[in-house]
Amino acid sequence: MNALISFVAVIVLIIISFVGAQTLGLSYLFAVIIPYLAISIFIFGFVYRVIKWARAPVPFRIPTTCGQQKSLSWIKNNPIENPHNWLGAFIRMALEVLLFRSLFKNTKTTLKDGPRLVYGMNQLLWLGGLLFHWSFLIIFIRHFRFFMEPVPWCIKALENLDGFLQIGLPVVFMTDIFIVAAVTYLVLRRLTDSKLRYISLVADFFPLFLILAIAVTGILMRYFTKVDIIGVKDIAVGIFSFNPVVPDGISSLFFIHLFLVSVLISYFPLSKLMHMGGIFLSPTRNLANNNRVVRHINPWNPKVKMHTYEEYEDEFREVMREAGMPLDKE
Repeated sequence: MNALISFVAVIVLIIISFVGAQTLGLSYLFAVIIPYLAISIFIFGFVYRVIKWARAPVPFRIPTTCGQQKSLSWIKNNPIENPHNWLGAFIRMALEVLLFRSLFKNTKTTLKDGPRLVYGMNQLLWLGGLLFHWSFLIIFIRHFRFFMEPVPWCIKALENLDGFLQIGLPVVFMTDIFIVAAVTYLVLRRLTDSKLRYISLVADFFPLFLILAIAVTGILMRYFTKVDIIGVKDIAVGIFSFNPVVPDGISSLFFIHLFLVSVLISYFPLSKLMHMGGIFLSPTRNLANNNRVVRHINPWNPKVKMHTYEEYEDEFREVMREAGMPLDKE
């Protein structure tokens, strides 16, 4: 049901953009006003959540670890799994952000006949997540060719690398195939796994269907339909130069694509997709585990008035003597 609701919601968004731009003639609304509104929501929402997380106090070191902590010199420690300084924490964070190291080491459990609990590798999820995130990033960078004139050499080089197989005309980008395959796998994984389907919410399915719709409409525009690429670039350059224009003759498929992208951008800071910024502020990842070297004290704990044993004995000496308890001082 949650998957169906998410799928229908994306279809409704497609219908709204098609009717609004094609039938009602609201092309300026969908090409200028809505993108500006979406970018504003994204920037303010992203900054707000990052500042909120950054202001959360972290008095203790709580990194998740699975290796030997640095202690005595003759005990071998694991500087990556259990970093004790900023360099180890930086390397661990880099491997997590760039290569999804913890996801690669993830295991899955299955209940077999017996009953018997069986552990197995789960690298397919790691591969799907890696392909999806890297493809999304490369596609995002490639789109800067629409916003810049002239196009920087680095973006041209990335395009050439992405389409190095030289398949078809226009050249088929590998990331277009990878992102559709990866998102499809992530959707089917949630639908076919009964345990995962049980805990999956609309918030889990909706961004997947939305990104899939964005990828499909982008592929349709590039490989199967005619789109005025000069007009599209005029719109993109106009938006980022704060001199918006909407040329005539732009395909309705472009307005659908742009509207879906705007929805994704505005939805981003309100959703689980904010893990993109949250990973860098996660104390379970970005801290070194030096609890055996440095004593971390909670700065807002109230000062506790100490009551030593000597003071305790002075206060209750007579009672303790009558009870036959041993005393340090007679």
